[in-house]
Amino acid sequence: MSRLHLEVSNQYKLLADPIEAAKQLYHALEASGTFPIAQGELSVVFVTDATIAQIHGEFMNDPSATDVITFPANTEMDSAGEIIVSVDHARCRAEELGEPFSRELSLYLVHGWLHLAGYDDRNETDRVAMRIAEQQALKILDNISIRNHFHINYCLL
Repeated sequence: MSRLHLEVSNQYKLLADPIEAAKQLYHALEASGTFPIAQGELSVVFVTDATIAQIHGEFMNDPSATDVITFPANTEMDSAGEIIVSVDHARCRAEELGEPFSRELSLYLVHGWLHLAGYDDRNETDRVAMRIAEQQALKILDNISIRNHFHINYCLL
C-alpha cells in the first residue's frame, strides 16, 4: 500500500491530462524503494514559465523562469513536499535537445522527487550525484514504460 497521497494540479491548459501519468510515475519511483521520500501528501503543479518565475522570485529571490522548484516535506503537516514544474521550460528544452517532450517533463518530475529524497545540485559534486540518480530513476521508468505518457494538446494552440 502506498504511503504517498498524490495531489496533482494542472495549471497548464495545453498539457493533456497529466494527472494519471504523474501518479504512475511517482508510484513507480515509490515502489522501487530506490529513492525514498517522506510519506504524506505530495503536491505536483504544472505551470507556465511566467508562474514559475513569479514563485522563483518570491521564494528564492530570483525572478527568472526555471525548470522545477521543489519545496521540502513538512512531516508535522503530513506533507511529502511540493514539486512545481514549468511545462514551457520542458517544451523549449526538449526542442533544443531534440528530445521527446514527455522525456524532458518526466526528467523534471524525477528531479523534483530526487530533491525530496535528499539529492542536491548546488555544487559540482552534488550535481554529478544528481545526474547519476536522474538516469537511474529514468531507467526505472523505462523498465515499466512510464516516460512517454505526457502530451501537449496541439489542437488548443
